[in-house]
Amino acid sequence: MQAQQSPGPLQSLDEWEDDVQARYPEPDKAFVPHKDTAEFRNYEKSTRPSVREFYRINHEFQTFDFVREKQREYGARNRKEMSIWEAMEFLNTLVDDSDPDTDLSQIQHLLQTSEAIRADGHPRWFVLTGLIHDLGKILCLYGEPQWAVVGDTFPVGCKYSDKIVFPDFFSANPDATHPVYSTENGVYEPGCGLDKVALSWGHDEYMYYVAKDYLPESALYMIRYHSFYAAHREGAYQHLMNDHDREMFKWVRAFNPYDLYSKSPVPPDVEALRPYYEDLIAEYFPAKVAW
Repeated sequence: MQAQQSPGPLQSLDEWEDDVQARYPEPDKAFVPHKDTAEFRNYEKSTRPSVREFYRINHEFQTFDFVREKQREYGARNRKEMSIWEAMEFLNTLVDDSDPDTDLSQIQHLLQTSEAIRADGHPRWFVLTGLIHDLGKILCLYGEPQWAVVGDTFPVGCKYSDKIVFPDFFSANPDATHPVYSTENGVYEPGCGLDKVALSWGHDEYMYYVAKDYLPESALYMIRYHSFYAAHREGAYQHLMNDHDREMFKWVRAFNPYDLYSKSPVPPDVEALRPYYEDLIAEYFPAKVAW
């Protein structure tokens, strides 16, 4: 029996990703609205009501205390023992019958990203990262609400940047008026490095926890920060980064086009590709992984 996606304002998790692509279109195909304040405000006015409502809820409830609670809960990695391919099949039970725009399965979406990376001749670890980067969306199947699974990520425990999409919605977040969390650096030291900064909770951070013992650091940056658009697309939060973060973000930016622009209506042949990817997975991961 297939599981439905957890209820929420988005018709499907893909609706958030489609909105990100609309915000950051391929440079040679459309204007880039975030480069001009007026254009960005026009974008906000034209955003689907369901997406606006998603961000309203997300920005209200992603607090420092909430994130710390989820880090403790999922950092234990005691939910399941699964292989990577079994996790892909588990994610495949997340179906979006209400999404009229795609007939592709979750596994086919993952394979589209990794196949685009492979076609460009990138290293095997890069291809594998494309395959698994969204597996943290199984949080939905644990009962987590959409706003704690997808969405642009951002630091908590310090002032929310106006470079985050729909920044006005943070006015409902109690941290926005907290005497420490509302300050520029908050609980952090300037230049402390992103490894010491708590980001809003979602599939990125969860998958980082699962993969951190197995993949190269460059891959982990891609997984952990691929939804941190305020930083890698808008240049925010430089005051919390160190030089190592800035160097490693070249990998996040290299990965971003594959994350946003590799979708295609043509489905990959899962069974034909499976032997290649099972061999690739075995090169980096054990037979069973703690989730």
